[in-house]
Amino acid sequence: MKIRPLQDRLIIKRVAEENKTKGGLFIPDTAKEKPLEGKVIAVGNGKVLEDGKVRAMDIKAGDSILFSKYAGTEIKIDGEEHLILREEDVLGVIEQ
Repeated sequence: MKIRPLQDRLIIKRVAEENKTKGGLFIPDTAKEKPLEGKVIAVGNGKVLEDGKVRAMDIKAGDSILFSKYAGTEIKIDGEEHLILREEDVLGVIEQ
């Protein structure tokens, strides 16, 4: 299935989180928090401004991002969990 987000929304897939701490301790599933980092799968065209112009997105598909803890709506695409959120919920782009 293919989905194209509308306006200033984007679809991300959360990155896999570590099962082990730096000290070597294993973290049980019940103690894990969902990661706040993800990879952008698809982006919308941009935000429609009051004058009718479209402001292009600063984020593009393939970017790694950090986002707010309670941001977005969880969806399943082809059995995999994804998140749809607005560009304003993105805290930053991770540059490597």
